[in-house]
Amino acid sequence: QAHLMVPGWILLSVPLFSLDAMATSAGLRSTAIAVGTSRLGRLVAQPPVALWTGEQRAQVSVAASALRTSRLSTATAWPHTCISASVPCAFITSAAAAAAAAAAAASRRGGIVRRRGAVSVASASTASAAEALDFRSGLGEAAAKHVGEEMEVMLVPCLSDNYAPVFHDKATGATAVVDTPEVAPILAAIEERGWKLTHILNTHHHHDHTGGNEELVERTGCKIIGPAGEANKIPGLQVAVGEGDRVKVGSLEAEVLEVGGHTLGHIAYHFPAQKVAFVGDTLFVLGCGRIFEGTPSQMLASLQKLRALPDETVVYCAHEYTESNARFAEHLGGIPYLSDRVSVIRELRGAGQSTVPALLGHEKATNPFLRADSDELRAAAGLPQGAVPVQVFAEVRKQKDRF
Repeated sequence: QAHLMVPGWILLSVPLFSLDAMATSAGLRSTAIAVGTSRLGRLVAQPPVALWTGEQRAQVSVAASALRTSRLSTATAWPHTCISASVPCAFITSAAAAAAAAAAAASRRGGIVRRRGAVSVASASTASAAEALDFRSGLGEAAAKHVGEEMEVMLVPCLSDNYAPVFHDKATGATAVVDTPEVAPILAAIEERGWKLTHILNTHHHHDHTGGNEELVERTGCKIIGPAGEANKIPGLQVAVGEGDRVKVGSLEAEVLEVGGHTLGHIAYHFPAQKVAFVGDTLFVLGCGRIFEGTPSQMLASLQKLRALPDETVVYCAHEYTESNARFAEHLGGIPYLSDRVSVIRELRGAGQSTVPALLGHEKATNPFLRADSDELRAAAGLPQGAVPVQVFAEVRKQKDRF
């Protein structure tokens, strides 16, 4: 039941607990702002508070005076209309709500605040994205601290720029490595911890991800799990899995996501209880994998599937490509506050530290390949109004390939 529309905005009279479901189906403009509470009672906003434009901030400030009583019969602060709110009001938009950004902003003066079971908006803040999204806490070892306590993850550098994430179930002692670029460093890291390798989880068939499979099985007796769509290309594969299958490593359970594009049968492993996703070469920090076997539409669908995971998901990708990706993203433009995140990336790399893992919410805000449906990225890619997201994605991927 819509009572109000102004440029880029719709004001709805809805129970706040329905915000998540409505946001998925509303299909409103990407310039709209949603403010409310999710089904789980978390404070949410979309786009992230730090990415609001000056016009949106001004509208929020005006809206605040209308929303503070939460049950107004009229609201002269809104032009050409009135509000009849029998239940708390919420702003709604089509994208998934950015919980991490709003929750961080809520603790600051000028952020979003709860008010008698509803949500109102205080005066707009000019804080940078670095403050609101806290990019420093979302990269490398700092991001790894967000992993659920039942799982211990160790990132093993291999070859020239590969990473092999090794994770350990504290409850049962089961230990898995995600892909096998190189045997010696993987075994050395596991033995140093006193763990025993029980599983290999392959994401796709490329040799720098499966090259150590057979030797590791021979030396440890571990089980190899991998993509059903590439079963004939995975050395030593014992268990083939696909979309929706469940994989257990001790007491830890992952959902398998098919994320083809880089290769046709590429999969990712999402551990929702531990807030972790192992994504192989589909999604990188500020980037995505080259499309070797799939199509742009397939790759975009895979990235959108990953983008739909919760913002607090800790994403482990398989390569340290971040500095190169950052240079391209800066060259491309169209990403507000990108420089705040890039400064943290360069600081980490200058100190010889990894930028992997990363918080997914920060990728949603700054990774160009997760923003193919934004007007800013379309314009930065040099495409006209009316270009659909797959066209934007394909053009940006083409430009990255030539960069």
